[in-house]
Amino acid sequence: MDFEQLQQFIIDMFGAEVILGTNTDNLQPYIILQPERLPEVCLELHDNPLTYFDLLSCVTGIDNGPEAGTMEVAYNLYSIPHNHHLMLKVQVQRNNTPEQSMPAVPTVSHIWRTADWHEREIFDLLGIYFTDHPDMRRILCAADWEGHPLRKDYKLQDYYHGIKVPYDQHNENSGFRGEPVKLISSENPFTDKREKPE
Repeated sequence: MDFEQLQQFIIDMFGAEVILGTNTDNLQPYIILQPERLPEVCLELHDNPLTYFDLLSCVTGIDNGPEAGTMEVAYNLYSIPHNHHLMLKVQVQRNNTPEQSMPAVPTVSHIWRTADWHEREIFDLLGIYFTDHPDMRRILCAADWEGHPLRKDYKLQDYYHGIKVPYDQHNENSGFRGEPVKLISSENPFTDKREKPE
């Protein structure tokens, strides 16, 4: 099936109102779905023998920024037996202040197990909550980390449990990136061939 056929399949199964928009101008066209209808559409795309999207290749969170006021989640589906691709997107309102509730999208981890850690990563780094996820907690940052590091307005906390967090000139001169320079006292410690220093 090509993109238009897959779009028509979704319309035939769920009605035209389930599709909020499409974009066919970029390399990979996509369909924007109503967020609350996402699981049922995905389940049909997975189970129906005409489509059989047996692989969820990737789930990506996107912060459109405070000015836009929206966030997106993109799902890349692939059918191994049919060799066809489809990108689905959902868009939710972004919370710009701590008083606002976290944006939420229904989980698809019960359809594709690969969604489990992808959704946790999006939750951790972008602050999008996946409702009905079996284990919705941070996966990369510490459980008590403040904020979500991939948000466009993220401000790094100064200290974490008494440890200075931001990378600055002090870090440059006391290890990390500056360490090889400090150890061998040369501005260019390695040549292009990456020879080992004596």
